Amino acid sequence: MSDAAELGDLLARRLSALAGTAVTVEHLRRLTAGASRETWAFTARRDGGPRDLVLRRDPPGAARPDGMALEAAVIAAAAGAGVPVPPLVDSGADPAVLGAPYLVTEYVAGETLGPRLLRDERYAAARDGLAAELGRTLARVHAIPVADVPGLPAVDPLDDLRATRDALDEPLPTVEIALRWLERHRPAAMPDAVVHGDFRLGNLIVDETGLRAVLDWELVHRGDPREDLGWLCTKCWRFGSPLPVAGLGTVDELLDGYAEVAGHRPDADAVRWWRIHRTTWWALGCREMAERHLTGRTPSLELAAIGRRVAEQEHDLLLALGVPAGVAPVEPTSERSDLHGRPTATDLVDAVALFLREDVVPGGDERTSYLARVAANVLAGVGRELALGPEQERRHRERLAALGYRDQAELAAAIRTGRVDADDPALLAAVRAAVDDRLAVANPRYAALPGE
Repeated sequence: MSDAAELGDLLARRLSALAGTAVTVEHLRRLTAGASRETWAFTARRDGGPRDLVLRRDPPGAARPDGMALEAAVIAAAAGAGVPVPPLVDSGADPAVLGAPYLVTEYVAGETLGPRLLRDERYAAARDGLAAELGRTLARVHAIPVADVPGLPAVDPLDDLRATRDALDEPLPTVEIALRWLERHRPAAMPDAVVHGDFRLGNLIVDETGLRAVLDWELVHRGDPREDLGWLCTKCWRFGSPLPVAGLGTVDELLDGYAEVAGHRPDADAVRWWRIHRTTWWALGCREMAERHLTGRTPSLELAAIGRRVAEQEHDLLLALGVPAGVAPVEPTSERSDLHGRPTATDLVDAVALFLREDVVPGGDERTSYLARVAANVLAGVGRELALGPEQERRHRERLAALGYRDQAELAAAIRTGRVDADDPALLAAVRAAVDDRLAVANPRYAALPGE
């Protein structure tokens, strides 16, 4: 029996027990959403009537029962506060029920993909005023009494970044520069609120009329409410739009909408601080997700690919801190060994990527097609590294030597301890050049996206 068939049987058994009558499960399919949790859509049929539902489940073997229970609790509290959420059908932590901790909600029709929401003409009317509506929605989230959701975790935002940095065996000078800036410019504290933690396009269902539901409360915690506003303004979730709030509107529109419900207008400078904090957090988060693959805890093509997105966040951090991108890309080396002949390693990588895009993507189910696109993009990056890497490595060594350091670890340590000024122009130029080189391999198109 396949994993999907076994899960379908478990779902049918659980829903039948809840309903007190026989329920069958049809059209069970895994969606592309979520690198840390599985998302499945299906139809439950009872007495001839269909009901479209969604299952979110921890990956078997990587259960976090407390986290799933907290997510179920906050969904219920959010619904009571007037936040649009998918109605909760069932949740549980016993792995004997569905193989891992889970929650089941009603299916809510609409779109979640950011590029479609920002570019498809059918959502044009919804986009008008949506930035303000997201501000109003966040004000309602932050009005949920913290006491209504017992067990919310809370951490100091800078201690959290440092702890994640220290747990990773890959020093990042860009992160050290950002941390120094965040330490110097930290805004005055606010009373704790319920913070969604991942409020952005991709976790919002929107239809032609506007916002329909807020999804994925996996990172909910208590803390500064301006964190959600800053995350919504990060460049990586604008999908190429120049508009600073999720690619939808202006910061003034967002904060004005927030004030309509909250009765006060958050400080724009504090929101910017949180935007820079969350960009730093996401740079570390991308590397942390890759670490789960590299250590074998969660072998995953998707997690491995996310590790190369660190360069995008480094690029965004430097832009936000006023360090512009360079303009001179590294050209591929013209030297080629004749030992192995043609096709070269680059030719072979390109051929496999072409096969994935043209043969696998069109013919697969939703999940397989998505992973085939990820694999093709990974191989394209490998091809660029084969072509550009030797010259980039030479320049990288020269830049470090000019600053007096043997490697990135020494440079990162010097920034962290203050032995080198994080605002030193020579340092910033060298770090920017290294980030530009990494981005030229990881995702060269990202450097051309507008905004900071």
